[in-house]
Amino acid sequence: MRLALLCAPIFLLVAACSSMPRPPSGPPTVQRAAGEPAPPQGRFYADCIAQAATSGAYDKEPGGNQLRFTCTGSTARAFYDGLGDWSARIGSELEAEGRTWRFSQKLERDPSGVDGCSTDGAGDYSCVVILNVGEFLAD
Repeated sequence: MRLALLCAPIFLLVAACSSMPRPPSGPPTVQRAAGEPAPPQGRFYADCIAQAATSGAYDKEPGGNQLRFTCTGSTARAFYDGLGDWSARIGSELEAEGRTWRFSQKLERDPSGVDGCSTDGAGDYSCVVILNVGEFLAD
């Protein structure tokens, strides 16, 4: 019995260590894996980012290393409509502040770091796409 009590923590430690990611062996590589074709909804992101970049409608997300790209008009409407089935399925459509909001993920607390679109129901559409760029943006 004592042996079992003594061995249990050792087995747990060994199991935890064996499930930890292994450090890469050798030097890093600059070779990227081959890409896959983007699904149709990838066009919503590309169009929104392109419009925002062209018009200068991007800024830094507060408290993070992310860029926010904001698109409007027909580009945003297409994205908003494209999110319809998805946001209904995952429960990420909300009514607030006189607008209907659709997000690419279910909100935990607030929309920080989450892509989404909204409309006032009278033709005003807006979307925000978040791009995580990492520590480079911190400087």
